[in-house]
Formats: sequence, C-alpha cells, structure tokens
Amino acid sequence: MTYSGAVKVGGRADVHELTDLMISKVAVGPMNNNAYLLRCRATGEQLLIDAAAEAGTLLRLIGDDGIASVVTTHRHGDHWQALAEVVAATGARTFAGRHDAEGIPVPADVLVDDLDTVRVGRVSLTARHLVGHTPGSIALVYDDPHGAPHVFTGDCLFPGGPGRTTSPEDFTNLIDDVEAKIFDPLPDETWVYPGHGNDTTLGAERPHLASWRSRGW
Repeated sequence: MTYSGAVKVGGRADVHELTDLMISKVAVGPMNNNAYLLRCRATGEQLLIDAAAEAGTLLRLIGDDGIASVVTTHRHGDHWQALAEVVAATGARTFAGRHDAEGIPVPADVLVDDLDTVRVGRVSLTARHLVGHTPGSIALVYDDPHGAPHVFTGDCLFPGGPGRTTSPEDFTNLIDDVEAKIFDPLPDETWVYPGHGNDTTLGAERPHLASWRSRGW
C-alpha cells in the first residue's frame, strides 16, 4: 500500500518502504505524538525515534527483534513518557541532544551534537541541532542514496510552520536554524516526518518561509 503518513491514536502503523530502510509511523498518547521505528533492511537492526507514550503499543511495533537505540528529539515530556519502560524492556542505548539531555529523566548514553552521525545497521542519519523550540532539539536527516532525503524534525517543523516558541528571540533562532540547516541544504523533494500530525515535504512548505517570518510564529 502507498504510504501516506496519516495515522491516528489506536490505529495501525503506516509503513514507508525505502530501498535500504523501512520507516513505521505510529501515533500514541493524548497529545497525538508520532513515534517512528526505523529498520535497516540489510541487517534488521532497529532504531526508535521518540518513545513518546503507550509503551505497550511501541513494544508491539518493535516486535521480537528489539531495538538497538532510542533517539529522543527533545526534552518536552510528551516525547519521552514511554522511554524508561521501552529501554527497560529492550536494553536500547539512549540518544539525546546535548543541550536537552538534562531535561529527560532517562539518562542519555550518547549526547548528540550538530552533524553527528546516528546509525541503524548500515544506514547513517545526520543530526541537526535546532535551537528555539527547546535549547537542544535535534532533527535526523537520512540522505537516501536511492532517492530523496528524509528528515525527522521532532517539534521544530510541521506542515504550516515551525514549532511553538515562547519569545521573539526563540522564534528567530528556530526559523534561522530550520532555514539554514533544513531548507537550505535539502531539496524540495525531502520528506518531512514531524513529531505530531501529518507529514509534509520541504517543497510544500518552502514558499511560506517569508510569511512565517513576518507573522512571527
């Protein structure tokens, strides 16, 4: 079936099958968080992005093969409610942005900086540090050698604009980082997987950058 990225809490995962990577998206919890399970097709190794809520749902998605690692995109509590239980059940290594790790109650085994590489099997993801939604949010970019890139943006970029900020300075920091580190280096075909709600592409959002700046949110 064709991947749409439209999922709902209590519903089935949607699976995006790429040449080297399988991406399973599921919605969990009262804030409709997205969690993403990445599976290297060559090795079977798996990585989870945001153990947000509903540990049972996530563990069923993970299955008997387990996961090697969990990446938490940022410190906000709705993105790590199931982290402790998932790690206890799987023994996965934990990854978090260096400047957000202290706000996540499960210690990070690996502190992630801008341009660090995060691996799942033979697949490499590049971390981008984005300031503004939180001090240490990270996005993960998969530059697919067989097609368009894919980027997991946490709460830093959604269809319709950047994530929530609480001051003009934070908004400026976030829109600057999203533009410089996501929009500038990546093509319009890049698929965007946000922390809540539906997916989008950079091409769908790029024409609105100036209006986002002018409105200030």
